[in-house]
Amino acid sequence: MHSRLWHALAATAALLASTAATAVAAPDTAADVTGDRAPIAGSTPAWATPHTEVARSNGNTVRHIQVALALRDQPGTEHLAAQLATPSSAEHGKFLTSKAFLDRFAPTQDAVDQVSQWLGSQGLHVTSVSANRHFVDAEAPTTALESAFGIRIAAFRTRVDGATRTLTAPASPVTVPTSLRASITAVLGLDDSAALLKPQHTRPAAAAAEQHCARWWGEQTNTDVPQKYPAGSQSNSLCGYTGTQVRAMYRLDNDNTGAGTTIGVVGAYNSDTVVADTNKAAAQLGVPPLADGQYSAVLPQGGFTDATECGADGWAAEQTLDVQASHTMAPSAKIRYYAGRTCMGTGIYDAFNQAVTDNAVDVISNSYGNADGEASLPQAARDQFNSMALQAAIQGQTITVSTGDAGNNSGPVGHATASFPSSSPWVVAVGGTSVGLDQNNQPKVLTGWENSGNTQTGTLWAPQQDADGPFASGAGGGTSALYDAPDWQAGVVPGSGGKRAVPDIAALADSYTGMLVGRTIRGQFGIGSYGGTSLASPLIAGLVADAQQARSGTARAGLLTPILYSLKESGAITDVVPQKAGVWTPMMHAFGGVAVPGGQGSYLIDFDARPQNLQSAPGWDNVTGLGTPDSGFISALSQ
Repeated sequence: MHSRLWHALAATAALLASTAATAVAAPDTAADVTGDRAPIAGSTPAWATPHTEVARSNGNTVRHIQVALALRDQPGTEHLAAQLATPSSAEHGKFLTSKAFLDRFAPTQDAVDQVSQWLGSQGLHVTSVSANRHFVDAEAPTTALESAFGIRIAAFRTRVDGATRTLTAPASPVTVPTSLRASITAVLGLDDSAALLKPQHTRPAAAAAEQHCARWWGEQTNTDVPQKYPAGSQSNSLCGYTGTQVRAMYRLDNDNTGAGTTIGVVGAYNSDTVVADTNKAAAQLGVPPLADGQYSAVLPQGGFTDATECGADGWAAEQTLDVQASHTMAPSAKIRYYAGRTCMGTGIYDAFNQAVTDNAVDVISNSYGNADGEASLPQAARDQFNSMALQAAIQGQTITVSTGDAGNNSGPVGHATASFPSSSPWVVAVGGTSVGLDQNNQPKVLTGWENSGNTQTGTLWAPQQDADGPFASGAGGGTSALYDAPDWQAGVVPGSGGKRAVPDIAALADSYTGMLVGRTIRGQFGIGSYGGTSLASPLIAGLVADAQQARSGTARAGLLTPILYSLKESGAITDVVPQKAGVWTPMMHAFGGVAVPGGQGSYLIDFDARPQNLQSAPGWDNVTGLGTPDSGFISALSQ
């Protein structure tokens, strides 16, 4: 039965021109400078406008901020990342240690000292400096921050993920002394944009007692409802796949364990029962338990904040899903979880930067995204993620990011848009598939995850007409409005207009054909089906670990996308195309930003029927990218 579901570089150095938008904001020209102050372009979120302002922020509120410092040689950093990812380059695979990166590209200690001294002179308390000198952390009352950065912080009313919320942000661009502008690229934490980074989730009711979910495709089929699809193409929704079934889905054998590798998971907050839950679930789902010391967590100093506002329980469920999904695919790999102290302010970026700075994990899975498309976060904030991802690429770390679960985001945003950080050119953007395995774990259905909903009316199925029409959940995808297409997408992605397109690859994500995960909720342990691209990202991360295990010396892969695109016709990746099939369910699964009926009834889910503008197709498509891993995937990546 369903208990919970969640949805959560280039071949040559010519990449430099195509990914110029990923660089941190350059110092403004003299024409932009007012007196001895210089503005930081892109430091205000798109939703902070005079028309949406509702109140002045409380001047006594203490905010934690991060002042981001510029890399010493941004063009050189990007050039090296391109060379390291280019198989024909003499630099290919010669990744730097974190110390070597620090010595060569990180901000200097002198820059850190100058910025820290200035912050102190403005009445701000400097609390720490990140190990890679990327961030100088500080805190101060709002009035002191307004004085230091020449701004007025206000409250703005905006719609987030389909709901109206009040968020704070600067009403004008941040300014800093002209003498420090070349060093400072952003000031994070002055606005609440990071609160838009979240996993999407639902808690559907169990299936009706007289109609059980199916353990495999077609094992249970409700014949009392209209049969829209031929025999074999309509099933009850699945109970959720076991670990054994998921491993069979990707043709993994007993030797594919990820031994000698470490998977990183980034999220917020922390579940105290994640190890116990993983081992209890493993005993029932055909997966080895975690060994002593195999799992570890890096928790923030000072504990967690904003638990109620951020829905900490949801983040803990996301953590549990990510750990169990990656452990299923790579059961011998170590797993290290990096927890943000909050979903607000700089919490998630703190955790991600720690995963990069530690350089102790080989692949980093990120099952979160911007709930309101890629443009809602200020440019300066997006630039910081890209800079951290750039360091990861140079250190040989692979980054996977889920593309979202609201399709093209037209429901919550009002227009089609990709999500960030999956649209970053420095990550592997992971889309989603719907998969129906038979009793022998052979695929009867394999198509893109873009669901349409129908409600039974007599002997007919009536397409639902909610706020977003028949759309009933699906993987994010489309063309970025912000980033140019990297060279590895040239000639592969049709109709992108020269822009970065997502996703790059896809894995199991449809909640109606999800994966079983065990979790303790209010003291009671239970196993239920999870879905969403929040599942797909750690599944791909586990496959990357398996490929690294098979590589000579368990060498890292680094920026994986150029290699993936070179495999497009190798047979290592299955091209995913639409397939006429569907599932019956007594309860629709609700995802953030997706409108579906909330009551129990009789519903049919059409797979990959193009309810928006997203649909799988021959070749690269905006639901599954290049496709989904096939039996030769591990071998091809291990070369």
